[in-house]
Amino acid sequence: MAINLNLNVEAGGEHSVLEGDDHSEHLLTDIGFPAYSGVRSPIVESVFEYGPRVGAWRLLRIFKDFGIKISILGVVRGLQQCPELTRAFVEHGHEVLSHGWRWIDYHLMPEAEEREHIRLAVEGIRSLTGRAPVGWFNGRPSANTRRLLVEHGGFLYDRDALNDELPYWVELDRGHHLVIPYSLETNDNRFDQNHGFGSAQDFSRYMIDTFDLLYREGAEAPRIMSIGLHDRLIGRPGKAVGLIRFLEHARRHDRVWFCTGEEIARHWHETHPPQTSVTVQTSPGVGAR
Repeated sequence: MAINLNLNVEAGGEHSVLEGDDHSEHLLTDIGFPAYSGVRSPIVESVFEYGPRVGAWRLLRIFKDFGIKISILGVVRGLQQCPELTRAFVEHGHEVLSHGWRWIDYHLMPEAEEREHIRLAVEGIRSLTGRAPVGWFNGRPSANTRRLLVEHGGFLYDRDALNDELPYWVELDRGHHLVIPYSLETNDNRFDQNHGFGSAQDFSRYMIDTFDLLYREGAEAPRIMSIGLHDRLIGRPGKAVGLIRFLEHARRHDRVWFCTGEEIARHWHETHPPQTSVTVQTSPGVGAR
């Protein structure tokens, strides 16, 4: 069984009038403030700032204690504003993939502008880390995003799907492309939902229950557990203890591989190339069995 931990680092890339946007951010703040038109929201900005100031560093210590390598989903405009933290990600051996140039909705963005954002994101990560990203996760992609990634080249995979638990290939005009689905279920964003997690115990219990079933199923066929984290959410002490409890539980089991998205992608490229794997053009009716 593979466990892939994904830490979203988004501070500095969110909506802000400082970045030329017409409103402030309101998503995943854990405080429920609305977006404010035409003005800054200092409190919301400070919520995001907690991530690179405190939360991410706490999580780095936790992952170091457990000897785990993770995937950093970095919004590049934000990574540029915390170069010391970005260097620490690299020094600790974590994968840094692109979470987009900005942490914004790309659904309606003109194709030419999105193409430029992809270029800026790739060059930004290359400049900060010394290598271009091989993975991509937008979160709110357009219908053009995947095609533009393949057009740009250099990507082993993207995470912009929620439709499976195992990787799969899609066929595009320029060839095959690997998708490693993300998860909004095993994700600390549920702390920001009225019907979601209310405590660290809720988080650890949900993660442990998910792990236990997947581990049981893994006796018959390989399984992947993808976990989404945010430095400004799970990085808080009262939430981080839930992550520690889950990691302690998983560590008590053998046949568990803590891995990055890049490691999964390279394994899939080598062992399940597109000519021998299920290749899909649309999502319905295709899934892991």
